[in-house]
Amino acid sequence: MATPFHLQVATPDGSEFDGQATRVIVRTIDGDVCIMARHTNYCSALGMGRAKVTMEDGSERLAACMGGMITVMDGEVRLVATTWEWKEEIDFDRAQSALKRAEEKLSNKVSMEDKDIMLAEAKLKRALIRSDIARH
Repeated sequence: MATPFHLQVATPDGSEFDGQATRVIVRTIDGDVCIMARHTNYCSALGMGRAKVTMEDGSERLAACMGGMITVMDGEVRLVATTWEWKEEIDFDRAQSALKRAEEKLSNKVSMEDKDIMLAEAKLKRALIRSDIARH
């Protein structure tokens, strides 16, 4: 069995998780990273993507993670996310509606300014991630 470590996941709304885990996989701005016990000290900005936490009992939990920071310091892992939604908290129908709205907005990007296109693309990516996680 894998060695556990202390993991804290927080958002601006409060604590999402504070306990033992054996592995966490998240998307950083440089790509996916897997953190396990005895990982070297590390710090990175988080990107938008799927997060997978392997609990001490071996079960796995999925989440949508949108931005923030992850730090590993002396065996403690702290993940401060702009948005963190566990799979069971994601409303699939709402995610699908957001996906359709973003696609519709982008279908007419000829008349949009660059900043509006970037915002619509970010909303589309977020909706795709949330829909994918909720579906699995």
